[in-house]
Amino acid sequence: MTHPLLDLAPLSAARFASIEDRVARLLSTEQDVVITQGEALLPLEGAIRATAGPGTTALNVITGPYGQTFGDWLRDCGATVIDLAVPFHTAVTAGQVRDAFAEHPEIDFVSLVHAEAATGNTNPVAEIGEAVRAHGALFYLDAVASIGAEPVLPDAWGVDLCVIGAQKALGGPAGVSAVSVSERAWARMAANPRAPRRSYLSLLDWKERWIDGGRTALLHAPAQLEMLALEACVERVEAVGLDEVMARHASAAAATRAGALALGGGLEPYVREAADAAPVATTLRAPAGTVAADLVARALAADPALPLAAGGGALAREMIRVNHYGPDATPGAVRASLAALGAALAERGPAVDVEGALRAAEEAWK
Repeated sequence: MTHPLLDLAPLSAARFASIEDRVARLLSTEQDVVITQGEALLPLEGAIRATAGPGTTALNVITGPYGQTFGDWLRDCGATVIDLAVPFHTAVTAGQVRDAFAEHPEIDFVSLVHAEAATGNTNPVAEIGEAVRAHGALFYLDAVASIGAEPVLPDAWGVDLCVIGAQKALGGPAGVSAVSVSERAWARMAANPRAPRRSYLSLLDWKERWIDGGRTALLHAPAQLEMLALEACVERVEAVGLDEVMARHASAAAATRAGALALGGGLEPYVREAADAAPVATTLRAPAGTVAADLVARALAADPALPLAAGGGALAREMIRVNHYGPDATPGAVRASLAALGAALAERGPAVDVEGALRAAEEAWK
C-alpha cells in the first residue's frame, strides 16, 4: 500500500540546515538556530536546564501559566528564583524589571513569556530587553505564541534564548520547534556541569555534534513529516510576507475586542488595556453569574469548529478565549465567534446586540 506521506526519501542534513536558515531569517537573527524534534516544551525546558543551576539567580516573570512552569523548572535546577508576578489581565513593565534588578543585583538570568495565549496578554519585550541588557543578565524568551502575530527580534532585543513554535500564528505543525541561541548562552551552557548532555533535552549536543561539525551529519533521524510541514509553513509565510501575516493577526485582535465590547450582555475584555492585549488571542471575561466554560460549550455545540475555548484551570469559570491565530485570523472566524457567543449569552437572558457587534468588528478590521 502506498501513500504520499509514506516511503519518503530520507531528509538530508543539507535540507534540514536549509530549513533552519529560513527560520533564522524569519527571526531576523544571526544567532545559531536549532530546530528541535518535538513540541516547543522540549526546547523551553532544555534551554533552562542547560543554562541554570545552583549558582543561578533568576528573575522569573509571571504573566500567565507558562511563567509559573518556568519557575518550577528553574527551582528544580537548583536556581534561586525571584518571581515577578503581575495580574493576568495586564502586562509586566520594564520599570518593574529594573526595580527587581535594583532590589536583587545578583540576578543573572531572566525568563519571560512574550505573549501568553492562555491569558491573552503580551509583554513589551523590546523595553524589557534593554533593561536586561544593561543589567547583564542572560535573557530567555518564550515566543511560541507571538511569532507570526507580532515582531520577534532576538538580536535587536538582546534575547539570548528565543524559543518559537509553528502551531499558532504561523499556522504550521506542532511537532517541531526552534530556539535561537546567542554566543553568551552557549558559553553559559558549556560552563554548566548540570547542562543535559547525550540527552534528548540537550542543546549542547546539537551545538557540538551538529553546528560545530558544519551541519553535515544529523544527530538522529529527524521527524520527517513535521520538518516538511515546517518548511511548507515557512514557505507560505515568505510568499505572503511576514508583515502581512502579523497585520492579519492585529486586525483579528482589534475586531474581536471591538465586537465583544459592542455585543453587550456583560461580556468584556479580560485584558483591560488594548496595548497589553496579545494579537494571537483575545480573552474575554464572562458576565457575572455565568460560567465561561458553559458559555463556550453552548457556542461550540452550534459549531464545534469555532476557535473558542474556556480558560484553563480556575480560569475556566471566568475566562473565554477567542484563538484567532493562524488560519483563524480571518474576518469570518471573528464574526462567527462573536455571533456564537452572542447566541449563547442570549440563551441565558442578557440582552445582546449581535448585529452591532458584527458592525463594530468589521469597522475595526484594518
